[in-house]
Amino acid sequence: MLSGEDFEKQMKTIKEEKIPIKMWLDDIEPGAEKQARNIANLPGAFHHIAIMPDAHVGYGMPIGGVLATEYIIAPNAVGVDIGCGVIAVKTSIREIDEYSLKQILNQLRGDIPTGFTHHKQAQSWEGFDRAPDVPIIQKELDSARNQIGTLGGGNHFLEILQEIDDSKWQIKSMGNIWLMLHSGSRNFGYKTANFFHRKAKQCCESNNIKLPDKDLAFLKLDSQDGQDYWQAMNYCLEFAQANRDLMAKRFMDIFSNITNCEFINFAMERGYKSEIKEKYISIHHNYAAKESHFGKEVIVHRKGATRAFAGQIGIVPGSMGAPSFIVEGLGNPESFMSCAHGAGRAMGRREANKKLTKEQADQAIKGIVFAGWQGKFDEAPQAYKNIEQVIKNQSDLAKPIVKLKPMAVMIGQ
Repeated sequence: MLSGEDFEKQMKTIKEEKIPIKMWLDDIEPGAEKQARNIANLPGAFHHIAIMPDAHVGYGMPIGGVLATEYIIAPNAVGVDIGCGVIAVKTSIREIDEYSLKQILNQLRGDIPTGFTHHKQAQSWEGFDRAPDVPIIQKELDSARNQIGTLGGGNHFLEILQEIDDSKWQIKSMGNIWLMLHSGSRNFGYKTANFFHRKAKQCCESNNIKLPDKDLAFLKLDSQDGQDYWQAMNYCLEFAQANRDLMAKRFMDIFSNITNCEFINFAMERGYKSEIKEKYISIHHNYAAKESHFGKEVIVHRKGATRAFAGQIGIVPGSMGAPSFIVEGLGNPESFMSCAHGAGRAMGRREANKKLTKEQADQAIKGIVFAGWQGKFDEAPQAYKNIEQVIKNQSDLAKPIVKLKPMAVMIGQ
């Protein structure tokens, strides 16, 4: 970890707000900086705000923001896709041909619904039997039975990658092939976030609470609505994990049936302490949790940020045309022990679809097996920040331990 003068050079601090804002990037867009200043003036905000190097504009709070609070919870500081996260698994093979890659993607498209499509039949998950008695959860329970094990849309993906051993695209040797997927809590998270954000706005208005932005409305954690949101949010986290687990199982089954590979427990192989029973690495990056920081128990909101406790294994995916990284957390207290969750958007979806052409998008993913853009280019690599720079900017938060080159990708369309 960097310290002293080197650390101060790497981290930029804004000091003129109610509490400081500590940022791990120099090129923050004006809208995201304004949102960071707003959360620094939010009642209940604790100690300082941490902004990750992949930060960009979100609803109320920037994506890539970390907010600690003492007695409140803000739904938009968690995000609308509660529990969105990533799974990565290492395979035993080092080679795969293009035909097999296409065959795997074709089977994935048949088994894992994307976009707004769901399974035609209800799927099994034991967690459905212990859903909390919170109205919005109970309302969405039946539809969730058909949504579990589905990818969704936007930047959600299934990807096949391969280890490379250098920091640039001048590949010296190729390592093991990995599988990766990114998805969240589907309608459960979206409906829960919106329902409780409306509750929070009503609460703040009825109590004449002045907010720096109405999209930062919050609930007191010890209130009934606050407790209901806490239960619902944590259930959405469980559902999001179960959603990824089901897709990962199907992904691994399809891949192993075609390649005859085995799967390697990366944590055990590298000697990391891990309580994860599965062979894959799994993290989520839109959630709130009770943690101890700077001598107090606080509620840490990570919106588009990953927990990076010392020695903890994490995943920082790039765009489909750029590498992804397996990282080891360094436990830096200045980021509330957090790091980036990905490359972060450099263009909004509308801007990307307006500015980019099919030729530009195709060139950026040359050599990668991909189904096609279907007229939209908002997931093209040019719409994202440089992942190498993101990793460099957070060198005091997490260190890269594996670099992965994309080979084939299926996005949520």
